[in-house]
Amino acid sequence: MSFVFALHKTTLKLERTMHKFTKALAAIGLAAVMSQSAMAENLKLGFLVKQPEEPWFQTEWKFADKAGKDLGFEVIKIAVPDGEKTLNAIDSLAASGAKGFVICTPDPKLGSAIVAKARGYDMKVIAVDDQFVNAKGKPMDTVPLVMMAATKIGERQGQELYKEMQKRGWDVKESAVMAITANELDTARRRTTGSMDALKAAGFPEKQIYQVPTKSNDIPGAFDAANSMLVQHPEVKHWLIVGMNDSTVLGGVRATEGQGFKAADIIGIGINGVDAVSELSKAQATGFYGSLLPSPDVHGYKSSEMLYNWVAKDVEPPKFTEVTDVVLITRDNFKEELEKKGLGGK
Repeated sequence: MSFVFALHKTTLKLERTMHKFTKALAAIGLAAVMSQSAMAENLKLGFLVKQPEEPWFQTEWKFADKAGKDLGFEVIKIAVPDGEKTLNAIDSLAASGAKGFVICTPDPKLGSAIVAKARGYDMKVIAVDDQFVNAKGKPMDTVPLVMMAATKIGERQGQELYKEMQKRGWDVKESAVMAITANELDTARRRTTGSMDALKAAGFPEKQIYQVPTKSNDIPGAFDAANSMLVQHPEVKHWLIVGMNDSTVLGGVRATEGQGFKAADIIGIGINGVDAVSELSKAQATGFYGSLLPSPDVHGYKSSEMLYNWVAKDVEPPKFTEVTDVVLITRDNFKEELEKKGLGGK
Protein backbone atom coordinates (compact mmCIF):
# COMPACT_ATOMS: atom_id res chain seq x y z
CA MET A 1 0.00 0.00 0.00
CA SER A 2 2.80 2.39 1.00
CA PHE A 3 4.55 1.46 -2.25
CA VAL A 4 1.46 2.47 -4.31
CA PHE A 5 1.19 5.75 -2.38
CA ALA A 6 4.90 6.53 -2.97
CA LEU A 7 4.50 5.75 -6.67
CA HIS A 8 1.47 8.03 -6.84
CA LYS A 9 3.42 10.91 -5.22
CA THR A 10 6.32 10.40 -7.65
CA THR A 11 3.91 10.45 -10.60
CA LEU A 12 2.33 13.70 -9.34
CA LYS A 13 5.77 15.30 -8.95
CA LEU A 14 6.73 14.21 -12.46
CA GLU A 15 3.48 15.61 -13.87
CA ARG A 16 4.06 18.94 -12.08
CA THR A 17 7.64 19.09 -13.39
CA MET A 18 6.47 18.31 -16.93
CA HIS A 19 3.75 20.96 -16.64
CA LYS A 20 6.31 23.58 -15.57
CA PHE A 21 8.64 22.50 -18.38
CA THR A 22 5.83 22.73 -20.95
CA LYS A 23 4.87 26.19 -19.66
CA ALA A 24 8.50 27.29 -19.89
CA LEU A 25 8.73 26.02 -23.46
CA ALA A 26 5.49 27.79 -24.34
CA ALA A 27 6.83 31.02 -22.83
CA ILE A 28 10.05 30.71 -24.81
CA GLY A 29 8.07 30.01 -27.99
CA LEU A 30 5.78 32.97 -27.35
CA ALA A 31 8.75 35.23 -26.70
CA ALA A 32 10.34 34.11 -29.97
CA VAL A 33 7.11 34.73 -31.89
CA MET A 34 6.71 38.14 -30.24
CA SER A 35 10.33 38.96 -31.01
CA GLN A 36 9.87 37.98 -34.67
CA SER A 37 6.63 39.92 -34.79
CA ALA A 38 8.32 42.98 -33.30
CA MET A 39 11.11 42.65 -35.86
CA ALA A 40 8.58 42.49 -38.69
CA GLU A 41 6.68 45.46 -37.29
CA ASN A 42 9.85 47.51 -36.97
CA LEU A 43 11.59 46.28 -40.13
CA LYS A 44 12.60 49.22 -42.30
CA LEU A 45 13.76 48.97 -45.90
CA GLY A 46 14.81 51.82 -48.17
CA PHE A 47 13.72 52.56 -51.74
CA LEU A 48 15.98 55.13 -53.42
CA VAL A 49 15.22 56.62 -56.85
CA LYS A 50 17.05 59.10 -59.05
CA GLN A 51 14.05 61.10 -60.38
CA PRO A 52 11.14 61.11 -57.92
CA GLU A 53 9.20 63.60 -60.04
CA GLU A 54 8.88 61.02 -62.84
CA PRO A 55 5.60 59.04 -62.88
CA TRP A 56 7.61 55.82 -63.36
CA PHE A 57 9.36 56.22 -60.01
CA GLN A 58 6.23 57.47 -58.26
CA THR A 59 4.56 54.22 -59.29
CA GLU A 60 7.54 52.15 -58.11
CA TRP A 61 7.28 53.87 -54.73
CA LYS A 62 3.52 53.34 -54.59
CA PHE A 63 3.87 49.58 -55.15
CA ALA A 64 6.88 49.31 -52.81
CA ASP A 65 4.54 50.74 -50.16
CA LYS A 66 1.94 48.14 -51.14
CA ALA A 67 4.52 45.36 -50.65
CA GLY A 68 5.34 46.87 -47.26
CA LYS A 69 1.68 46.83 -46.23
CA ASP A 70 1.19 43.27 -47.52
CA LEU A 71 4.33 41.83 -45.92
CA GLY A 72 4.70 44.02 -42.85
CA PHE A 73 7.62 46.42 -43.25
CA GLU A 74 8.11 50.17 -43.51
CA VAL A 75 9.43 51.69 -46.74
CA ILE A 76 11.73 54.69 -46.38
CA LYS A 77 11.60 56.58 -49.68
CA ILE A 78 14.49 58.90 -50.56
CA ALA A 79 15.30 60.88 -53.72
CA VAL A 80 18.92 60.46 -54.86
CA PRO A 81 19.50 62.76 -57.87
CA ASP A 82 23.31 62.70 -57.56
CA GLY A 83 26.22 60.80 -56.05
CA GLU A 84 26.56 62.87 -52.89
CA LYS A 85 22.86 62.55 -52.05
CA THR A 86 23.04 58.81 -52.74
CA LEU A 87 25.82 58.19 -50.22
CA ASN A 88 24.18 60.52 -47.68
CA ALA A 89 20.90 58.61 -48.12
CA ILE A 90 22.64 55.34 -47.21
CA ASP A 91 23.96 56.99 -44.03
CA SER A 92 20.42 58.17 -43.21
CA LEU A 93 18.99 54.70 -43.79
CA ALA A 94 21.59 53.16 -41.49
CA ALA A 95 20.83 55.75 -38.80
CA SER A 96 17.13 54.90 -39.00
CA GLY A 97 17.86 51.18 -38.58
CA ALA A 98 17.06 50.07 -42.14
CA LYS A 99 18.35 46.59 -43.00
CA GLY A 100 18.67 47.11 -46.75
CA PHE A 101 17.51 49.11 -49.74
CA VAL A 102 16.40 48.98 -53.36
CA ILE A 103 18.00 51.65 -55.55
CA CYS A 104 17.75 53.10 -59.03
CA THR A 105 21.08 54.87 -59.04
CA PRO A 106 21.57 58.32 -60.62
CA ASP A 107 24.84 57.04 -62.05
CA PRO A 108 25.62 53.33 -62.61
CA LYS A 109 29.33 54.07 -61.95
CA LEU A 110 28.46 54.74 -58.30
CA GLY A 111 27.92 50.98 -57.97
CA SER A 112 31.19 50.17 -56.18
CA ALA A 113 30.78 53.07 -53.72
CA ILE A 114 27.14 52.13 -53.01
CA VAL A 115 28.02 48.48 -52.36
CA ALA A 116 31.00 49.37 -50.14
CA LYS A 117 28.90 51.81 -48.11
CA ALA A 118 26.08 49.28 -47.71
CA ARG A 119 28.50 46.53 -46.64
CA GLY A 120 29.96 48.84 -44.02
CA TYR A 121 26.49 49.06 -42.46
CA ASP A 122 25.69 45.37 -43.08
CA MET A 123 22.80 46.36 -45.37
CA LYS A 124 21.57 44.35 -48.34
CA VAL A 125 21.22 46.02 -51.76
CA ILE A 126 19.06 45.32 -54.81
CA ALA A 127 19.45 47.45 -57.95
CA VAL A 128 16.32 48.27 -59.94
CA ASP A 129 16.00 49.61 -63.53
CA ASP A 130 19.73 50.38 -64.00
CA GLN A 131 22.59 47.96 -63.44
CA PHE A 132 25.65 49.03 -61.44
CA VAL A 133 28.95 49.17 -63.32
CA ASN A 134 32.45 49.22 -61.86
CA ALA A 135 35.12 51.90 -62.44
CA LYS A 136 36.00 50.24 -65.77
CA GLY A 137 32.39 50.36 -66.91
CA LYS A 138 31.81 46.61 -66.60
CA PRO A 139 28.46 45.40 -65.21
CA MET A 140 28.50 44.44 -61.51
CA ASP A 141 26.52 41.24 -61.91
CA THR A 142 27.08 40.20 -58.29
CA VAL A 143 24.43 42.73 -57.18
CA PRO A 144 20.84 41.44 -57.60
CA LEU A 145 19.09 43.39 -60.37
CA VAL A 146 15.44 43.83 -61.32
CA MET A 147 15.00 45.52 -64.67
CA MET A 148 12.92 45.82 -67.79
CA ALA A 149 13.77 43.39 -70.56
CA ALA A 150 15.25 46.13 -72.77
CA THR A 151 15.95 44.01 -75.86
CA LYS A 152 12.57 42.26 -75.78
CA ILE A 153 10.70 45.55 -75.33
CA GLY A 154 12.71 47.04 -78.20
CA GLU A 155 11.75 44.06 -80.35
CA ARG A 156 8.10 44.61 -79.47
CA GLN A 157 8.43 48.26 -80.54
CA GLY A 158 9.75 47.18 -83.95
CA GLN A 159 7.03 44.55 -84.36
CA GLU A 160 4.25 47.02 -83.53
CA LEU A 161 5.68 49.65 -85.91
CA TYR A 162 5.76 47.13 -88.76
CA LYS A 163 2.26 45.91 -87.99
CA GLU A 164 0.82 49.44 -88.06
CA MET A 165 2.72 50.26 -91.27
CA GLN A 166 1.13 47.24 -92.95
CA LYS A 167 -2.29 48.24 -91.65
CA ARG A 168 -1.88 51.65 -93.30
CA GLY A 169 -0.78 50.07 -96.56
CA TRP A 170 2.42 52.08 -96.96
CA ASP A 171 4.67 51.44 -99.93
CA VAL A 172 7.90 50.17 -98.37
CA LYS A 173 9.97 51.74 -101.17
CA GLU A 174 8.79 55.19 -100.06
CA SER A 175 9.19 54.46 -96.34
CA ALA A 176 12.12 54.63 -93.93
CA VAL A 177 12.98 54.10 -90.28
CA MET A 178 14.42 56.94 -88.23
CA ALA A 179 16.17 55.38 -85.25
CA ILE A 180 17.10 58.05 -82.71
CA THR A 181 19.92 56.42 -80.75
CA ALA A 182 21.88 56.88 -77.52
CA ASN A 183 24.25 53.93 -77.80
CA GLU A 184 26.43 55.03 -74.90
CA LEU A 185 23.57 54.02 -72.58
CA ASP A 186 23.26 50.24 -72.38
CA THR A 187 19.46 50.21 -71.92
CA ALA A 188 18.92 52.69 -74.76
CA ARG A 189 21.21 50.74 -77.09
CA ARG A 190 19.48 47.43 -76.36
CA ARG A 191 16.02 48.91 -76.92
CA THR A 192 16.78 50.61 -80.24
CA THR A 193 18.89 47.67 -81.50
CA GLY A 194 16.08 45.26 -80.58
CA SER A 195 13.60 47.43 -82.45
CA MET A 196 15.73 47.63 -85.61
CA ASP A 197 16.44 43.89 -85.50
CA ALA A 198 12.70 43.15 -85.25
CA LEU A 199 11.95 45.42 -88.23
CA LYS A 200 14.63 43.67 -90.30
CA ALA A 201 13.29 40.26 -89.22
CA ALA A 202 9.81 41.32 -90.34
CA GLY A 203 11.18 42.15 -93.78
CA PHE A 204 11.90 45.89 -93.65
CA PRO A 205 14.93 46.73 -95.88
CA GLU A 206 18.04 47.34 -93.79
CA LYS A 207 19.30 50.03 -96.19
CA GLN A 208 16.22 52.13 -95.34
CA ILE A 209 16.88 52.08 -91.60
CA TYR A 210 18.71 55.29 -90.70
CA GLN A 211 20.31 55.91 -87.32
CA VAL A 212 20.91 59.33 -85.82
CA PRO A 213 22.42 59.92 -82.35
CA THR A 214 20.76 62.32 -79.93
CA LYS A 215 22.71 64.47 -77.49
CA SER A 216 20.00 64.00 -74.85
CA ASN A 217 17.10 61.58 -74.38
CA ASP A 218 14.47 64.31 -74.27
CA ILE A 219 12.24 66.10 -76.77
CA PRO A 220 14.66 68.96 -77.66
CA GLY A 221 17.63 66.61 -78.14
CA ALA A 222 15.65 64.19 -80.31
CA PHE A 223 14.04 67.08 -82.23
CA ASP A 224 17.49 68.38 -83.27
CA ALA A 225 18.71 64.88 -84.16
CA ALA A 226 15.60 64.14 -86.23
CA ASN A 227 15.80 67.44 -88.12
CA SER A 228 19.36 66.67 -89.18
CA MET A 229 18.16 63.29 -90.49
CA LEU A 230 15.05 64.59 -92.30
CA VAL A 231 16.97 67.11 -94.43
CA GLN A 232 19.24 64.29 -95.66
CA HIS A 233 16.32 62.21 -96.98
CA PRO A 234 13.79 64.36 -98.81
CA GLU A 235 12.80 61.29 -100.88
CA VAL A 236 11.12 59.55 -97.91
CA LYS A 237 7.32 59.96 -97.78
CA HIS A 238 6.56 57.83 -94.70
CA TRP A 239 8.61 57.58 -91.50
CA LEU A 240 8.66 54.98 -88.74
CA ILE A 241 10.23 56.51 -85.62
CA VAL A 242 12.25 54.43 -83.15
CA GLY A 243 13.55 55.79 -79.85
CA MET A 244 14.49 54.58 -76.38
CA ASN A 245 11.59 56.34 -74.64
CA ASP A 246 8.49 58.47 -75.24
CA SER A 247 10.41 61.75 -75.26
CA THR A 248 12.86 60.77 -78.01
CA VAL A 249 10.02 59.52 -80.21
CA LEU A 250 7.99 62.68 -79.50
CA GLY A 251 11.01 64.79 -80.49
CA GLY A 252 11.14 62.90 -83.79
CA VAL A 253 7.41 63.39 -84.36
CA ARG A 254 7.67 67.15 -83.66
CA ALA A 255 10.50 67.40 -86.21
CA THR A 256 8.43 65.67 -88.92
CA GLU A 257 5.53 68.06 -88.22
CA GLY A 258 7.92 70.99 -88.64
CA GLN A 259 8.95 69.58 -92.03
CA GLY A 260 5.33 69.41 -93.19
CA PHE A 261 4.57 65.69 -92.74
CA LYS A 262 0.97 64.75 -91.95
CA ALA A 263 0.09 62.47 -89.03
CA ALA A 264 -1.01 59.70 -91.41
CA ASP A 265 2.54 59.49 -92.80
CA ILE A 266 4.28 59.08 -89.46
CA ILE A 267 4.22 56.19 -86.99
CA GLY A 268 6.04 56.77 -83.73
CA ILE A 269 5.82 54.30 -80.85
CA GLY A 270 7.49 55.29 -77.60
CA ILE A 271 8.44 53.36 -74.49
CA ASN A 272 7.26 54.32 -71.00
CA GLY A 273 3.59 55.16 -71.52
CA VAL A 274 3.05 57.64 -68.72
CA ASP A 275 4.91 60.37 -70.63
CA ALA A 276 2.64 59.85 -73.64
CA VAL A 277 -0.66 60.70 -71.95
CA SER A 278 -0.93 64.34 -73.02
CA GLU A 279 -0.04 63.42 -76.61
CA LEU A 280 -2.58 60.59 -76.78
CA SER A 281 -5.20 62.89 -75.20
CA LYS A 282 -5.02 65.48 -78.00
CA ALA A 283 -8.23 66.17 -79.94
CA GLN A 284 -6.55 65.23 -83.23
CA ALA A 285 -4.28 62.22 -83.72
CA THR A 286 -0.59 62.99 -84.28
CA GLY A 287 2.24 60.92 -85.70
CA PHE A 288 2.78 59.55 -82.19
CA TYR A 289 0.71 56.39 -82.56
CA GLY A 290 1.27 54.86 -79.14
CA SER A 291 3.65 53.78 -76.42
CA LEU A 292 4.76 50.56 -74.79
CA LEU A 293 3.74 50.77 -71.15
CA PRO A 294 6.11 48.68 -69.01
CA SER A 295 5.45 47.66 -65.44
CA PRO A 296 6.79 50.04 -62.80
CA ASP A 297 4.20 48.45 -60.51
CA VAL A 298 5.89 45.05 -60.93
CA HIS A 299 9.36 46.59 -60.50
CA GLY A 300 8.40 48.38 -57.28
CA TYR A 301 6.57 45.45 -55.70
CA LYS A 302 8.87 42.65 -56.85
CA SER A 303 12.15 44.30 -55.84
CA SER A 304 10.76 45.22 -52.40
CA GLU A 305 9.38 41.72 -51.87
CA MET A 306 12.73 40.17 -52.84
CA LEU A 307 14.59 42.48 -50.44
CA TYR A 308 12.16 41.63 -47.63
CA ASN A 309 12.61 37.88 -48.19
CA TRP A 310 16.39 38.34 -48.23
CA VAL A 311 16.47 40.37 -45.00
CA ALA A 312 13.71 38.62 -43.03
CA LYS A 313 14.00 35.04 -44.30
CA ASP A 314 17.57 34.87 -45.62
CA VAL A 315 16.29 33.95 -49.10
CA GLU A 316 18.89 35.40 -51.45
CA PRO A 317 17.35 36.81 -54.66
CA PRO A 318 18.47 35.77 -58.14
CA LYS A 319 21.20 37.95 -59.64
CA PHE A 320 18.98 38.99 -62.55
CA THR A 321 15.20 39.30 -62.70
CA GLU A 322 13.94 40.41 -66.11
CA VAL A 323 10.48 41.98 -66.28
CA THR A 324 8.82 41.45 -69.65
CA ASP A 325 5.29 42.70 -68.88
CA VAL A 326 4.42 45.41 -71.43
CA VAL A 327 1.27 46.64 -73.16
CA LEU A 328 0.82 48.88 -76.21
CA ILE A 329 -1.25 51.92 -75.30
CA THR A 330 -2.89 54.01 -78.02
CA ARG A 331 -5.56 56.70 -78.19
CA ASP A 332 -8.15 53.92 -77.96
CA ASN A 333 -7.07 52.19 -74.74
CA PHE A 334 -4.59 54.34 -72.79
CA LYS A 335 -6.98 55.48 -70.04
CA GLU A 336 -8.09 51.94 -69.27
CA GLU A 337 -4.54 50.50 -69.34
CA LEU A 338 -3.10 53.25 -67.13
CA GLU A 339 -5.90 52.68 -64.64
CA LYS A 340 -4.96 48.98 -64.45
CA LYS A 341 -1.42 49.98 -63.42
CA GLY A 342 -2.68 52.41 -60.81
CA LEU A 343 -1.57 55.30 -63.02
CA GLY A 344 -5.01 56.71 -63.78
CA GLY A 345 -5.26 60.47 -63.61
CA LYS A 346 -1.53 60.98 -64.11
